Amino acid sequence: MKNEELIEKILSEVEKHEGAMSRRDAMKFMAVTPLAASALVGAGAATEAAASDAKGRIVIVGGGLAGMSTAARLTNMLSNPDITVIEPDPLSVSYQPGQTLVGSGIWDKEAIVYHRDDFVPSGVKVVKDKMTAIDTDKQTVTTAGGEEVPYDYLIVTTGLKLNFAGIEGLEGEITSATTDNALVRNKVGKNGLHCIYFQDGAADTWQGIQDLIAQAKAHTGPEKLQALFTHPAGAVKCGGAPKKIMYLAHARLEEAGVRDKVELTFLPDGGKMFGIPEYHEAIVKQFEARGFKWKYNHNLVKLDTDAKVATFDHHWQEKGAYDADLEEYEMVTKHEMVPMKYDFIHITPPMKAPDEVGNSPIGSSNGWVPVTKETLQHVKYPNVFSMGDVAAVPMGKTGGTARKQYKVLCDNLISLMEGKPLEAKFGGYTVCPLITSIGTVMLAEFDWSKKPTPSFPLDPTKERWIWWLLKVYLLKPMTMYGMLSGRA
Repeated sequence: MKNEELIEKILSEVEKHEGAMSRRDAMKFMAVTPLAASALVGAGAATEAAASDAKGRIVIVGGGLAGMSTAARLTNMLSNPDITVIEPDPLSVSYQPGQTLVGSGIWDKEAIVYHRDDFVPSGVKVVKDKMTAIDTDKQTVTTAGGEEVPYDYLIVTTGLKLNFAGIEGLEGEITSATTDNALVRNKVGKNGLHCIYFQDGAADTWQGIQDLIAQAKAHTGPEKLQALFTHPAGAVKCGGAPKKIMYLAHARLEEAGVRDKVELTFLPDGGKMFGIPEYHEAIVKQFEARGFKWKYNHNLVKLDTDAKVATFDHHWQEKGAYDADLEEYEMVTKHEMVPMKYDFIHITPPMKAPDEVGNSPIGSSNGWVPVTKETLQHVKYPNVFSMGDVAAVPMGKTGGTARKQYKVLCDNLISLMEGKPLEAKFGGYTVCPLITSIGTVMLAEFDWSKKPTPSFPLDPTKERWIWWLLKVYLLKPMTMYGMLSGRA
């Protein structure tokens, strides 16, 4: 895709949204905004250097954003690519970051649905089946249909699993690259219980918010309706999403004139709002200004969906026995089960690697794929790489992280194929466009330094309309036509 074609694709996608920016304004915005400008600057970068003549069978397990973008970039970088993507889901490249906007009624679900086969790079073979086993000795990947796919180089980009069954009272699981959610939706999406982490769940959430508004309008009792928002133990993708949907529910309640009838409470397993101190402090101030409640160290463990009661494991540490040799107290974790009634609850389910990955030779005791965090090369198998949500790296389970990672991975894989040192390094860049209202976003950018790393010379802790424009109008086309072409 030429630079001009890429720009045209991006502008055409912008125009699809109601109230969209004009083409002229979109071009101006892309020119002055570093995150957006990268789509233009990088448009021809992957083909500027001479294509490598390195050869080898490359198999990519997982054809979502991370996997298909990697396939596209490697196709651009190799003169004779031999690439196979194993991906069963026909909607695997759907735009997951837009699910928050669907859940708050800003976009329709159709705005985030994209078909895998429309984004397969020329010459790349797709095995439309699920991976069930990896044999690192034979260097093969086996599918559910029994096909054995041989590889010289393996890239694992399966995404992760939404483990709803990890909460007592719920059933089912959803791999992030699947639409098979019938078991989960037996309870999620009904009777005030919602989750934006999958397409249908996001659409159900918007209906749930409208139902809450209607309930609030009819509510005459002295006690407020209760809306709860959870964040579980362990790593999750898009860690800002549980707060985003809370901010947006607040905005919709205000818009309807019933915010005073609903109490909104955030219940994270951890002891802070955000891992970066500057962003944590900014969010606390935002919560205070909006009258939100929050309870740290509360992990959702059980739901009674009929009685509409959520039970949380409230945990904290106390001093135990004194160790005279170390001259310090042993710290003991205490627990109490805390039931809470709700009228509306948005849950973020526990997440982990798919079992067929976590239990394979390339998995780890925690399920994720262990890689050297800078090179994204497997710690045990040199010809295996991983990135995206399934990779065991600090932070960074976001689309913005994948946009940085896939370039590093491709450069290092080509170097390995050519017998050269792996010199490309991933620095931990993560971006979270934290939607704080309908019209404002705090663009939280950071890396392994655990410091803000803004791309633009503005205070990154401030909520801004300019970042709303980036989030709502430009990030999706940049992803779908920039990153998935392997060029942005």
